[in-house]
Amino acid sequence: MNYFKQVLRFAKPYKLYAILNIISNVFYALFGTFAMVSLFPMLNVLFGKTEKVRIEPKWEGILKAKEYGENYLNYFVTQKADQGNDDVLIFMVILVVSMFFLKNIFGYLAMYFITFLRNGVLKDIRNELYQKTVELPLSYFSEKRKGDTIARISTDVLEIQHSFLSILELIVREPLMILFTISTMLLISLKLTIFVFIFIPVSGFLISLIGKKLKKHSDKVQKEQGFFLSIVEETLGGLKVIKGFNAEKLFGSKFKQSTSRFYNFSNSLLNRQNLASPTSEFLGITTISILLWYGGQMVLVEKSLDPGLFIVYMGLAYNILTPAKAISKASYGVKRGNAAAERVLEILNTTSPLEDAPGAGKKEGFNSDITIENISFKYEDEYVLNNFSLKVPKGSTVALVGQSGSGKSTIANLVTRFYDINKGSIKIDDIDIRNITKHSLRGLMGLVTQDSILFNDSIKNNLLVGDQEASDEDIIKALKVANAWEFVKDLSNGIETNIGDSGNKLSGGQKQRLSIARAVLKNPPIMILDEATSALDTESEQLVQSALENMMKNRTSIVIAHRLSTIQNSDLIVVMQKGNIVEQGTHDELISREGTYQKLVNMQSLES
Repeated sequence: MNYFKQVLRFAKPYKLYAILNIISNVFYALFGTFAMVSLFPMLNVLFGKTEKVRIEPKWEGILKAKEYGENYLNYFVTQKADQGNDDVLIFMVILVVSMFFLKNIFGYLAMYFITFLRNGVLKDIRNELYQKTVELPLSYFSEKRKGDTIARISTDVLEIQHSFLSILELIVREPLMILFTISTMLLISLKLTIFVFIFIPVSGFLISLIGKKLKKHSDKVQKEQGFFLSIVEETLGGLKVIKGFNAEKLFGSKFKQSTSRFYNFSNSLLNRQNLASPTSEFLGITTISILLWYGGQMVLVEKSLDPGLFIVYMGLAYNILTPAKAISKASYGVKRGNAAAERVLEILNTTSPLEDAPGAGKKEGFNSDITIENISFKYEDEYVLNNFSLKVPKGSTVALVGQSGSGKSTIANLVTRFYDINKGSIKIDDIDIRNITKHSLRGLMGLVTQDSILFNDSIKNNLLVGDQEASDEDIIKALKVANAWEFVKDLSNGIETNIGDSGNKLSGGQKQRLSIARAVLKNPPIMILDEATSALDTESEQLVQSALENMMKNRTSIVIAHRLSTIQNSDLIVVMQKGNIVEQGTHDELISREGTYQKLVNMQSLES
């Protein structure tokens, strides 16, 4: 129930609907009980057993409520009988129909109001879950499967709606129905009702035995669903590789194994779940059967119970079965919902290690330099940077070069604060970036990565990610700076052309130039270029390199380079090896030293 309480906080904005639902359920339970009781005077009229009462009875307290009710009904029927038996019967039928009609009207209203609450909570949980997913650092998702996260946002949240929130429908209506019904049963026969209570705990115990392992099975189902969604996501993302290596059978086998496990877990879960309804119904019918025997004794042998009242009593006893079954199903729902809520709340309750520090300020501009002072950083156990220091003056271009794994891209991740350093500090204008809000810090920076990350949308909307207020003219200017307008203008719909999933309707060079145009449109004072040309052919590289040079004019740039030919005009080249700086200087200075940089240049010259 701890998870249920945490989910309930999402219901607060919809409390008006909850109140209206409760009011409707109160009347539903009330008229549901009256509907059964209203059968009693009609039965008496049919059997001719109505006692003639011509003086209106007086209320003599709760202890004599049963006698008062019977006498008042007899008085009412007597009044109508004096007008003719046909009128009495018609009135009794109208009374019974009216009670059932009002019961169902209020039942509908209760469902009508709870719908807004349920769907509102579903919407708000999904919104918060998505927002939290976006806010959490990259490190949180480095070991998690994308499909698992998708499953949590889609199916797990839906499970919460179906299980946890269905309790909100039952939490008032069914207990009230049982309360009103049992109160009426006690008024009819205290002895018979005590007899009923002997069997209720036995039934409850047997039903609870079935549901003990339900949460465990439900958790397995939801985890496996996340696993095969991950396989689907990875398959769609790597379809070229799968087809190119004839690996369809390998991935098909992985998927089939996962769906087979899902099949077995689901069967086990649903079979347990399906036991709830027949078990509770069988136990209910058993109780009714025993009641028929015991009540029949009271009517036929002891003559202590009116036959009409006994029929009404049996109807009331059966009337308890429906809410009792609903409550037993809801208890299974709680167990299923617990497993789903645990997975959803795991993300919602995660505290991001990269949250803005209390009192973190906004930084609007960039004035002097970026200073990296003695930083050390590790992703897991081993440090990938050791006491690394670097100063990047405003307006300069600093290039980081070195072999794979030397820590170049890590610098980009740390300056943009995708990760936090373990030791040392990174400052912009002598202000530690941990004392600047992440939003304003990243507002100062433009990012172009090796992988052109584009979205299944138009060229215009992809660029508007950089500046949502930009006009079409601004977009075209940015495309021209990035050498992208030359191909965009020839597309059928120009900047409104949809570029497909991940931009796959375009070539690698075209995608990269759009990424550069997006950064140009943002117009940040600091540019981070993470191997922006390494995945391109020579012709595309020249176009992209020209675009990068256009973009870097009058900007401060940190360039992580694989191809050394692209950074020869940098103000400073920093050569890295195993997280340390081994050389730094201009291109000409480093060449003259004939050290590590010279070796890297020679190696690339041979490769080309």
